[in-house]
Amino acid sequence: MANSIKVTDLCAGYGAVQVLNSVSLEVRDGETVTMLGTNGNGKSTLIKSIMGIVKPISGKVEAEIDGVTHNLIGMEPEQIVRLGIALVPEGRRLFPKLTVEENLLLGAYRGEARARIAENLDFCYQAFSRLAERRNQLAGSMSGGEQQMVALARAVMTSPKILLIDEPSVGLAPILVSRTIEKIGELKDKFKLTVLMAEQNFHQAVKIADRGYVIVHGHIEFEGRRDEMANNDMIKKLYLGI
Repeated sequence: MANSIKVTDLCAGYGAVQVLNSVSLEVRDGETVTMLGTNGNGKSTLIKSIMGIVKPISGKVEAEIDGVTHNLIGMEPEQIVRLGIALVPEGRRLFPKLTVEENLLLGAYRGEARARIAENLDFCYQAFSRLAERRNQLAGSMSGGEQQMVALARAVMTSPKILLIDEPSVGLAPILVSRTIEKIGELKDKFKLTVLMAEQNFHQAVKIADRGYVIVHGHIEFEGRRDEMANNDMIKKLYLGI
């Protein structure tokens, strides 16, 4: 059944500061959509608004889960997670004094995920072999790339239908960025996920994206397919140095 997200005329911010101005976007069933934008333009605010972490000023956020449409406005983050929407936050946000496996198991608290703990844990250890080797290591003692693996695997443990990923490349070496993006593509294919990924690294993001948006100062300034993104003058100037 279909799993998608639709944002319509969303305005949101922090206190008196409005960050998003009438933002509209859509992530259709089975798509990977990238949201490009440099720091401070509203990518993370949009992700947090979808997840209920930031309460929008106005607009609509709707999620279709297994063919049923849900209005996310006013819902708490835990309610949104229970629907089947998972977030990989910027900066990983792990529990540093818990082991790798303890962090992963914390991701499996929603009902549907509890029934699949063994299956999902086995898949995570196959997909991220380094985590299998270090399942008893404290998460806070791992490298940035390894912590990003834990954050992705923890999201998989929720058995999500829709995956939101905020800046997966932040703080990672270029080779680790490439591997992380590849893993996101693998997870999407394995679990038939619908993915919205906020990212600054154009070259890596477009490797797995079907479509993309560019957000500038809280406005959507571009929307198009992957091939259209590479030929857009604004993207060439902002991300390709042309």
